[in-house]
Amino acid sequence: MRETPRPQDSAGDPKSEPPQPCLGRALAHSTGASGSGTPHGSDGRSPQTPRGARQSGPAGCFGTVPPVPRQPALVVFGPRARLFVALGLLLLFAAVTWQVVVDGPLRRLDERVESTVVGRGPRPLTEFLADLGNLTVALPVLAAAVAYALWQGGRARRSDALCAVLAMAAVPALVVPLKALTDRPGPLTEATGYFPSGHAATALVAYGGAALLLGRVGNVAPRRWAMPAALGLTLATGIGLVLRGYHWPLDVLGSWLLCGALLLVCSVAPSGVSSSGRRRSSGRTRTG
Repeated sequence: MRETPRPQDSAGDPKSEPPQPCLGRALAHSTGASGSGTPHGSDGRSPQTPRGARQSGPAGCFGTVPPVPRQPALVVFGPRARLFVALGLLLLFAAVTWQVVVDGPLRRLDERVESTVVGRGPRPLTEFLADLGNLTVALPVLAAAVAYALWQGGRARRSDALCAVLAMAAVPALVVPLKALTDRPGPLTEATGYFPSGHAATALVAYGGAALLLGRVGNVAPRRWAMPAALGLTLATGIGLVLRGYHWPLDVLGSWLLCGALLLVCSVAPSGVSSSGRRRSSGRTRTG
């Protein structure tokens, strides 16, 4: 269909004119503004772009050309899957503990690795990383996350906060007896009671529990960086402990397996309680 240029009328002219389908499209087909001689398509592209050739923004961001793809949802394991993963972690922990106790090949490999990496890296940095597992550092982080969850979620987040606190309280109850049973000496000392690592367990439960709490309340931004930050802090703690010679690598790995299972079990209880409560409430509203 041939298009005619729009008449140059003043803003107050009451003369009627046929409706324009799309002003932007009409301008794009015109000869240009201010006698430039080029169409208003900024980079000389065709004014009619096929739908398949449109360049949208980053996948999952809002404001792209429709249809807007949502952000890929995080893979969230259900309660049963989390329990199976926790069981697998416990089985791995039992295997590692057995190797430590019977002086198996895995323990001998562990000691050879430690002898090659101990003392590596700048001492102030490795000392700082190892100190991330101290109670004076990790506990305030978890306490702040608990306070934030209670402030944002109120009663709905009490069960989550309680599980995080109970998981932290369970760390010494699990680690101290295991240290006495395994009676493993340290890398640079004849003193015993080094398996599993209490500092590594404290870091994982404190930072991981804080990330789980922040992932259920608050804005979207804390949910995105909370868990990666917790994993980074936990990994940094383990690296510092090994490089400084405070623990064998298997000491750190054993704590991660044991306390990872502990966090998974604790994450199941609040979701089960909340989901059952929602089902009951929804059932009441339907019957009522």
